[in-house]
Amino acid sequence: MIDMVQRRGFGRPPASENEGRGLTALLDAVSGSHIRSVAFLIVCGFLFFLPGLFHIGPIDRDEARFAQASKQMAETGDPVDIRFQDEVRYKKPVGIYWLQAGVVKTAEKLGLPRPEIRIWLYRVPSLFGAIGAVLLTYWTALAFVTRRGAVLAGLLMCASVMLGIEARLATTDAVLLMTTTTVMGALARVYLSWQRGEAFERGAWALPAIFWTAMAASVLVKGPLIFLIAGLTIAALGFLDRSVQWLRRLHPVPGVLWMLLLILPWFVAIYLKSGDSFFVNSVGGDMLSKVASPQESHGAPPGLYFVLFWVTFWPGSTLAGVAAPAVWRARREPGAQFLLAWLVPSWIVFELIITKLPHYVLPMYPAIAILIVGALQSHALSRSAWIVRGAAWWFVFPAIASVAAVVLGISVLKQPVFAAWPFAAAAMVFGLFAWWMYDEAHAERSLLNSVASSLALSACVFGIVLPALTPLFPSVQIAKALRSVECKGPLAAAAGYQEPSLVFMVGTQTLLTNGSGAADFLQQGSCRFALVEWREERAFAQRADAIGLHYAIVTRIEGYNISQGREVSVAVFRSDIDDE
Repeated sequence: MIDMVQRRGFGRPPASENEGRGLTALLDAVSGSHIRSVAFLIVCGFLFFLPGLFHIGPIDRDEARFAQASKQMAETGDPVDIRFQDEVRYKKPVGIYWLQAGVVKTAEKLGLPRPEIRIWLYRVPSLFGAIGAVLLTYWTALAFVTRRGAVLAGLLMCASVMLGIEARLATTDAVLLMTTTTVMGALARVYLSWQRGEAFERGAWALPAIFWTAMAASVLVKGPLIFLIAGLTIAALGFLDRSVQWLRRLHPVPGVLWMLLLILPWFVAIYLKSGDSFFVNSVGGDMLSKVASPQESHGAPPGLYFVLFWVTFWPGSTLAGVAAPAVWRARREPGAQFLLAWLVPSWIVFELIITKLPHYVLPMYPAIAILIVGALQSHALSRSAWIVRGAAWWFVFPAIASVAAVVLGISVLKQPVFAAWPFAAAAMVFGLFAWWMYDEAHAERSLLNSVASSLALSACVFGIVLPALTPLFPSVQIAKALRSVECKGPLAAAAGYQEPSLVFMVGTQTLLTNGSGAADFLQQGSCRFALVEWREERAFAQRADAIGLHYAIVTRIEGYNISQGREVSVAVFRSDIDDE
């Protein structure tokens, strides 16, 4: 790290690391200039995040809810209100919906058929948000370590399991990570310049402009969460340094005015449309309620994020233990102090909040990546035998994940997914190399092999196995069945199986009802279909007999509801009324 480089060599790559062979030689080549480094990380981002993006069906429930709300925004042309069918969806601000609806409208203008039901279009903002987060981790890391180390930090983010998942989900978290990393990268540069005693230039507006613009973007994407992360960082640094004079370099008065100018128009517009409903639902109903009580059965005790970290940040998490002693020794140096202030207070708060989801701590992962690289480049990784044994995790995790993916494919499809086997084998081989070749002097070599293992694992799980598991996405199969009918503009009512993905795939006008209501719906005209889950079939049949409804079964969809963890069987019924 910058100050550590000058005093202790923390962050300076040892000469023995640059062997110029294999993956290390590739790192030598790409880290020779900023242009090559950025281009390399962009290519890696697409290689890691594209597999499965186009072919994995909509995931219930959060992704499908976000996508459906964005779909309705594109359908209605209303850029202010956020709705899922007739229900208001005021849990998050409008930023992600604007991005997703904008992608869909662009695809429509380019002539792409049926863009409104192509879930991959709604994932495009997350894809570019994840790649942007990787590049901004590189940019942020340049304030602490060498260019080579910054590339490594970007690779750690690129290869992390959690970011790989979020890059493929049409939700807020990948975009939030990008905006948060921008905020913290700008904040780090301002803070480190003050620590180095550099003169305060009143006319320097670039970093303040980046900081306050990214703050506004974060608020529009996920509300006031960025104030918690940045605020706790500033408070921790102020406590340790007994001063926050460096905040003047952010030009806070004009900066806050600029931020308000960017965010207030939509907040005023939504207030005029809904009154205080948005603020009650978003701040009170969504954010504050998560602090005291679990939401949607997502409650867990403190310590869960620490346990999950070893999986969600793999392969980088394998080096976290051996890097921790070096980070602790350097904790009062400005670089490490800033990164720890970014990481520790927010992590503790999230551990104390009752509602827990694995992605909540994702905004702190760039700080961890940079801390690990700083320890690695300074040749300061721990040599304690009991810690070093943790390097086996580089092999154990891909072995478990690869075998689990293959077994899942066989159990669901009743046949081996042979195309995934070479990638599963490659993930295990690279993981094995990372483990066997690990020693403190050549940790970089092992880390690069683990990144290659993560790439192979991504192709195996996301690129091949999950897209093949069509029974896990019954809504997609139901939508295909309705598109195959010969009438125009089919309408549907769903009983029993009512996941948001069904509304997204079948249509906004889909009626969510019970078995009796589905029979009444079917009697009202032609080109209507009742989607009845087997638990509601008796009620449907009884009501059909009572009203004299004649109907026929079109097809039956067998699948698995992943949000409820149970098998489903949905019959698609059609009235015998002739088409008009």
